Amino acid sequence: MTDPASDSDGSREPQFSTAFDPAHGRPVSVAPGILRVTADNPSPFTFRGTNSHVVGDAARCFVVDPGPADEAHLAALLEAVDGRRVEAVILTHTHSDHSALAMRLAAEVSAPLLGARRKAAPPPAAGVPVLDAEPAGDLAFARHLEDGETLDLGDRSVEVVATPGHASDHVALALSGSGILLSGDHVMAWSTSVVAPPDGSMGDYMASLEKLLSRSETRYLPGHGGPVERPVSFVKALLHHRRMRETAILKRLDAGDETIPAIVAAIYPGLDPRLQGAAGLSVLAHLEDLQARRLVCSAASPGGAAVYWPAAR
Repeated sequence: MTDPASDSDGSREPQFSTAFDPAHGRPVSVAPGILRVTADNPSPFTFRGTNSHVVGDAARCFVVDPGPADEAHLAALLEAVDGRRVEAVILTHTHSDHSALAMRLAAEVSAPLLGARRKAAPPPAAGVPVLDAEPAGDLAFARHLEDGETLDLGDRSVEVVATPGHASDHVALALSGSGILLSGDHVMAWSTSVVAPPDGSMGDYMASLEKLLSRSETRYLPGHGGPVERPVSFVKALLHHRRMRETAILKRLDAGDETIPAIVAAIYPGLDPRLQGAAGLSVLAHLEDLQARRLVCSAASPGGAAVYWPAAR
């Protein structure tokens, strides 16, 4: 899922790429031993669809992010598996566009379902929009993944890299010997990822981006869109983009804006109305992080909506 607007001016801003053929219904080889199957669920948040990946050798494989509950996509995944033993079905996170098909596929191929533990989050505040990004019901995990653990699957070792932020249970998967990271929704070539409270956390998201800078992978395969070919410079640009967004929010507070709708109107000019809610949640995530750092204060207005102001005022 994506942040609704991304600046393109300035040399340090991310250089996004929207050139992508989803080839819905067909397995596409994206690296030796890795097939991508893109679900036909395009939207402003999923781009041209959710990418599932099937990784392995001629005899064994594992599936990452089975995607939405869609019969055609299930058939395409089974075609990509092609009778091989599936050793695991893994979720980068439990948002429904990645996970709704997970239990069905795991049962079809008799494989354990693995994913990270979702952190308990408070219910959204009154008046705060909620994106259609909730987990696909109660998922019966065989066990929960832990940061830094190594899985022996298919023909390779797979390192679990916890990358919370977009979701509290988000992980990336580093494929040994390939220089490839399956980055889920944390880093995508076509846009920035939305960070939507209460489950999303801007502080966690920024820390997870910093974490990736210390790693050696040279190519990311994301949950939506095409690959990230120069991940170090791209991740640095994503960090810069978010810091600039934070600066813009602080400037609006200094100028007297007090509410999320007022800030959204000022910093997202010409925004697609379908993305207003996502923009508001992104601003909220920044404001929560700024409050945690004691740079911003808030209180409930007489009408119940939150108002914000700079802590130094």
